[in-house]
Amino acid sequence: MAGLSADQRHYYYSSEATRTGIHKPLLAALYQVHHRPALSDGEMGLGISPANRIALEQVNSFAAQVQFAANTIRSITDRLTAQGWKGADIWDADAGHYTDRFLQAIANGYSPPITDLMATRLESADLQTLLQTYKANTLQDWAIGSSDALPPKQSFLDAALVELAEPISRYYMGLSYQRQALLEAVRIWRKLNTLEGAIASLLRINETALNLASLDEVTLDRALIQFIQQLPPFYAGYPHQREALLRMAQLWRRLESREAAIVSLQQSTSPETDISIIDPALIAFVQRLPQQYQGKGDQRNAMTETFRLWQDLDSRGEALKTLGVDARVLTASNPDRNALLNAATQLDRALLDFVKHIPTTYEQSDRQREALIRLVQLWRDLEGRDRAIQTLLDDLIRLEHPQRGADAPPIPEPIASLARPDRWTPDNLQIHALILPNGSFTWAEATQGGAYLPEHQETVDAIVRIAELAEQASDRLGCPLRITRWYCPRKRHSLGDAIEFYCEGLTGSQIYLALDSVWTGSLGRYTQTPYLCYIDASPHQARWKI
Repeated sequence: MAGLSADQRHYYYSSEATRTGIHKPLLAALYQVHHRPALSDGEMGLGISPANRIALEQVNSFAAQVQFAANTIRSITDRLTAQGWKGADIWDADAGHYTDRFLQAIANGYSPPITDLMATRLESADLQTLLQTYKANTLQDWAIGSSDALPPKQSFLDAALVELAEPISRYYMGLSYQRQALLEAVRIWRKLNTLEGAIASLLRINETALNLASLDEVTLDRALIQFIQQLPPFYAGYPHQREALLRMAQLWRRLESREAAIVSLQQSTSPETDISIIDPALIAFVQRLPQQYQGKGDQRNAMTETFRLWQDLDSRGEALKTLGVDARVLTASNPDRNALLNAATQLDRALLDFVKHIPTTYEQSDRQREALIRLVQLWRDLEGRDRAIQTLLDDLIRLEHPQRGADAPPIPEPIASLARPDRWTPDNLQIHALILPNGSFTWAEATQGGAYLPEHQETVDAIVRIAELAEQASDRLGCPLRITRWYCPRKRHSLGDAIEFYCEGLTGSQIYLALDSVWTGSLGRYTQTPYLCYIDASPHQARWKI
């Protein structure tokens, strides 16, 4: 039985470290140092063996070994804390990892007390080997988790975490990711294994009695904020406390990793939410405007002002001119009624077309965002920018928990199709367009969703040529070709005229045999991937199997 890949093991380490509030590299180090026992799933263990009521079959898989290793490290930490160890005895704040003294306790091995039904026996290990392996894994974890260099000292972190936690309740808006961030802090701080357990502990009920479907979020939020407000004075630098606040920082700032959270805290300790959080609400607001537009003057003025700000124009007159409207007709003291009506109709058409394209042209730039915030302010007749942002935050909460159809986020509209050019070139490719007028392949399939765009006309022509031949192959097989690789910077695929594909319900051998007599270029199949096939438009027939 094949063992797990390094990435798969990394996933188990991360999950269990997050659950228990321990430092993940220690789990990886235990695996490398012990590499026993041999397990039923073909993997090797972390030096974990049964204890108390935990039977052998419960620790006889890699996932179980990691789970109980994490439980056991937490148990060791609890025992040492009960013996009087301080946070600084367990964690080296400067270095950002466990102390040598704590690792000595791990290397000594462990037999849990008979009352501990979650921990297991941990075998002893050579201290120096454990130290070197753990510290190497810490550096490797940093390289994986952050693009920034490891800070030479992390002594700033404890103060930064407290500075973030102290005012965070004032910035809490009841958004789901914010609630999850605070709940994770509660869970890890209280050494609980599930979010349900954290919620039950806050509401002071038994976890088995918890009904998430009927959960009163107002009551939960009140208890949650009260708990978070009490954390800073009790912070003593114990690893699980640090990991609780780090996890909170990571989720609050919606960062990818623990290491990214550390870097961000070195730069700022403010819990203020990035303004980009309102973007989904802004786009949802814009998507509803065409149905709400009634041609009223204040609505027209709001959209015109938004267009001016969006385009960074100096005046309303310049905005009207850019929209194709003669401003003099709209501002004349005695305008001709028909001319005024025509100008207003023309302006409405141009403004609605502008609004319709906002979701596809929005680049989340500051100028565009401020233009849309101004639109909300004017459309809703609000006193200022701050009030407009508050209403958008209210919209955002309704988008997360829609109570009726009107609150649900509108479905995005597809990008409007452009006119098809006479000839495809590197400058006019349309990702969602069909390569051939009556074909079935798109430029998205040929370029892996636009990840690889051809820069030369010869490559574009080669893609068109193989598309024509592939349509013939599809007709011969009686089913569509599902593309896995077309144009990309890899050997023959870099020319644009090679395709790797499969067909639903057919094996690679079936495809190969069906095309063998008719395909004029290269045709190949794979032993290790028996459902894939390969074709290209080379000038000679070649047949291969690898």
